[in-house]
Amino acid sequence: MEKLDVLDCRILNLLQKDASLHVKDIANAIGLSPSPTYERINRLKREGFIEKYVVLVNREKLGKQLLVLCTVTLKQQSMETLTNFEEAIQQFTEVLEVLCLAGSHDYLLKIAVKDVNDYHSFVMNRLSTIPNISNLQSSFVLKEIKHETALEIE
Repeated sequence: MEKLDVLDCRILNLLQKDASLHVKDIANAIGLSPSPTYERINRLKREGFIEKYVVLVNREKLGKQLLVLCTVTLKQQSMETLTNFEEAIQQFTEVLEVLCLAGSHDYLLKIAVKDVNDYHSFVMNRLSTIPNISNLQSSFVLKEIKHETALEIE
């Protein structure tokens, strides 16, 4: 893997701000012709610096007004229990992010739902069906300061 140079960094910054930019626009912005710019972008993809392109959507316009951060503690921390939880939780489209934690909780979930009733239904009918959950603690987001996560459109 090559080290990033100034032009690579500029390309990445431009694409993070607007992934729909054309190679020609990026080339103009960084002072290169389109062909070497295109090659740099492809190299950045090949080397894993660019994983994918996403669109940030307004979840509230899609009817997902409530954002919940939920900590999950499992009854056991065996490899099988952790793997089973991680596989199961990925099936829920309401769950935007899953972070494995060190400390008093095992996981932090970022969940987008319509309202409190929808969240209650999600917990009772879906989340609680995953075996070996010992404890859930939910925090309701009052204000979202920074939003850079893709939301699946149903």
